[in-house]
Amino acid sequence: MVPRYARPEMSALWEPEAKFRIWFEIEAHATQKLGEMGVVPASAGQALWDWWATEPKIDVEAIDAIEAVTKHDVIAFLTWVAEQVGDEARFMHQGMTSSDVLDTTLAVQLARATDILMADLDALCAAIKIRAEEHKYTPTIGRSHGIHAEPVTFGLKLAQAYAEFDRCRTRLTAAREEIATCAVSGAVGTFANIDPEVEAYVAEKLGLTPEPVSTQVIPRDRHAMYFSTLAVIAGSIERLAVEVRHLQRTEVLEAEEYFSPGQKGSSAMPHKRNPILTENLTGQARMIRAYALPALENVALWHERDISHSSVERFIGPDATITLDFALARLTGVVEKLLVYPARMQSNLDAMGGLVHSQRVLLALTQTGVSREDAYRLVQRNAMKVWESNGALSLLELLKGDDEVTAALSDAQLAEKFDLEYHFKHVDTVFARVFG
Repeated sequence: MVPRYARPEMSALWEPEAKFRIWFEIEAHATQKLGEMGVVPASAGQALWDWWATEPKIDVEAIDAIEAVTKHDVIAFLTWVAEQVGDEARFMHQGMTSSDVLDTTLAVQLARATDILMADLDALCAAIKIRAEEHKYTPTIGRSHGIHAEPVTFGLKLAQAYAEFDRCRTRLTAAREEIATCAVSGAVGTFANIDPEVEAYVAEKLGLTPEPVSTQVIPRDRHAMYFSTLAVIAGSIERLAVEVRHLQRTEVLEAEEYFSPGQKGSSAMPHKRNPILTENLTGQARMIRAYALPALENVALWHERDISHSSVERFIGPDATITLDFALARLTGVVEKLLVYPARMQSNLDAMGGLVHSQRVLLALTQTGVSREDAYRLVQRNAMKVWESNGALSLLELLKGDDEVTAALSDAQLAEKFDLEYHFKHVDTVFARVFG
């Protein structure tokens, strides 16, 4: 985790003290249930919770010092708790194995992290919706292959982004449900030394679902799905970030990131206003996607368990969620403050002499009886003259001077095919589909 790209709430979920607190809750809930079942004295669970009620400080350094000797983090934690609680602590961890604690804790952390990420997506979608409504009918050029195609509106561009992030939220909701599972099933997952009722009790207390079959570990296909979902969200972040970066290029300049008073764009060139936020988002998206691959490789564990997944998850759990949280918040800020230049959009629309209306002329010619092949040829030969003049010539005027074209379409009919508003007649329909 890089502090530069981290926010406090998400980072706090992955601090050692936060992890140890979840460990304690798992152990205490399990001990309490075992007490209710008569497996251990009821006083054992009560002793744990009585100590917890004092709001003790988790001494991370002391636990780490014990682990330096034991070379086992869970044993080190249990030893430290026993030192604080006393004799009743010996009933902790009855019939459990380390993975019961570690895997269930990871599930809690990922579920809580997901709640933050879903709030982030809600905020992003809200920001996009506001700007989409603002520019619902702002004309701009649509591009395919980076080349002028036909007119769209800037609102439609943003509506597409909203729909995409709305799908991201749906996927993330499903990923949260899949990852939020609890395993308290003991060695190799047979429940030989602990009753399934204990697992169900711990799961209920922590807001999780019991894992149907845990082979001492929760199956890692769940985690692979989760981190793959984060990777897809990162891809959507980059898609919008790249759009902003392209629109901010000097020769385009239809929109740009907000440039605050006192901000500097270059150490050498005082005139520079660079799209640094969206470039940064592109880099963060690459990192988030990179975490999906080791999660996929974690699926194939040996037999009932090995720990090849463990070191991986110590990296990707915090890093992927913290980075995505930061990226979503940053993108929200970019959208909220995005500078939009409708006049430049119109200027770019007009820059190529009306080429953006070529399809309407093509279709109109076919409707008069001209074959599609001939219609394409007639429009293209005039369009290429405009292209080669870099927009200095007018497609409409060239068509009016083409005898083969005017034999099929009058000047008035041709002029009607160059109406910009024609392209926006279904904007309301699209917005209704996206925003309801």
